[in-house]
Amino acid sequence: MEPSHFRMNWNYPTSVRVGVGRIAELASACRELGMAAPLLVTDPGLSGLPMIDAALARCRDAGLQAGLFHRIKGNPTGTNVMDGVEAFWSGGHDGVIAFGGGSALDAGKAIALMVGQDRPLWDFEDVGDNASRVKVAGMAPVVAVPTTAGTGSEVGRAAVITDDQARLKRIIFHARMLPAIVLLDPELTLGLPRTLTAATGMDALSHSLEAFCSPLYHPMAEGIALEGMRLVKDFLPRACADGGDVEARLQMLVASSMGATAFQRGLGGMHALAHPLGALYDAHHGLLNAVLMPFVLQANRASIEAPMERLARYLGLPQAGFGAVLDWVLDLRAGLGIPHSLAEIGIDGARVEQVGRMAEVDPSAGTNPIPFDAAQYSRIFQHALEGRL
Repeated sequence: MEPSHFRMNWNYPTSVRVGVGRIAELASACRELGMAAPLLVTDPGLSGLPMIDAALARCRDAGLQAGLFHRIKGNPTGTNVMDGVEAFWSGGHDGVIAFGGGSALDAGKAIALMVGQDRPLWDFEDVGDNASRVKVAGMAPVVAVPTTAGTGSEVGRAAVITDDQARLKRIIFHARMLPAIVLLDPELTLGLPRTLTAATGMDALSHSLEAFCSPLYHPMAEGIALEGMRLVKDFLPRACADGGDVEARLQMLVASSMGATAFQRGLGGMHALAHPLGALYDAHHGLLNAVLMPFVLQANRASIEAPMERLARYLGLPQAGFGAVLDWVLDLRAGLGIPHSLAEIGIDGARVEQVGRMAEVDPSAGTNPIPFDAAQYSRIFQHALEGRL
């Protein structure tokens, strides 16, 4: 590698409080960040559950004027974000508690960004130097509380938001979008259904796997990605087999945060395809990555033989090399009940060329081991659609 390739900017996560019962520290975490009236942002599915009522009660018992906003979709939209901004101002709030899965965390972070801006949301898309447009002083502080182990958005500096009009996902980015305090409490994930546990866990794996395959120079991210994948190997089957396995739930929360930390090194073709498919078909992001995973690995094979050999050895697979990793991924998916093809989850072939074009320009494509063009992405999509490796 040429010396010029060793020039990179590295950033690492925030204050993370890990362990059973850490949700009890929610009000004190808000106080530490200067909040007197936090807005708890979650999704409609969680909003009526006891854990949300308990979180709001904790805040109010501590003297915080806590409010609730839950009008967001599974793939949050720009409209959802701006509705949240309106709720923030109309309720007199001064901070955000982003509470839930990836959709709630991303929406909460985007709301906290937009409450201090006078430009449209899409002006802060992760393109060029758009982040320099952000009025940092107006951003609200964020406490993040994940209830799924997948996106790792609690330690991310970006939010994936669907542009309702253009029907595509855009990545909104600013370094200060990173939540200031994160509470990783496995008890909050115990009620997650097996299917969602599997899909979100595979999302965490996709983050570490794509980061590990990225061509960028980031040895710390490589190391974190390796250990993140080992945790998934050891604990995702356990979490799916027994949803009450607190240790497995905790280790998967950690693996999720590690995946999002590792992908500072970049992502790749799985996400480049999952983003347009999620926008066009409103499909679950983690499930898309899970189904796409072996097809993108196969397409990248010529460039990832060496890292796959290292990964196979680290995971203690029966054999070393690309084939061993691919077999492990296929066996893991099958054991978790993940469908093999995109057709099995309701995706059709009507937009093959459109998806290819969208994938080629997706920001995640920039760090795929091979710079695929639109036609190549369309072929990978077609293979995944048919389940043809």
